[in-house]
Amino acid sequence: MMRRPQQQHHNHQDQQSRVFYELSALVLSILRSPPTPIPYSDHSPSTSRTSAAQITPAGFASLMLGISLALMLCGSVTFFIGFMLMPWVLGLVMVFYVAGVVSAISVLGKSIFCYAMSTPSSPRKDIAAWKLL
Repeated sequence: MMRRPQQQHHNHQDQQSRVFYELSALVLSILRSPPTPIPYSDHSPSTSRTSAAQITPAGFASLMLGISLALMLCGSVTFFIGFMLMPWVLGLVMVFYVAGVVSAISVLGKSIFCYAMSTPSSPRKDIAAWKLL
């Protein structure tokens, strides 16, 4: 029964690594050889053999601009979500802080109340100071 969550976690990691592999292969294939241009109707397809062309500097710049724009957009969305959730997180922290203070005060009050209400049925023995350490 313990194998199923581990297997799902392993499958999730495999899927994630497969997605990263496909994405990097796509970017590298774009960098190595851009798509071939569409031949015009006046040229015959047999004479328009193109060799593997390198990407132009303008194409590379636009590719990098698109990648950086996508990363900035994803980062901005993540920042916005975090910015909107921050008051909820701070409110939850304050609720737990108040609950901790109330709990500490109730424990302190209970200890004082129980000590005051207890009847001294037996005389207390003096405890040596070295035993308290």
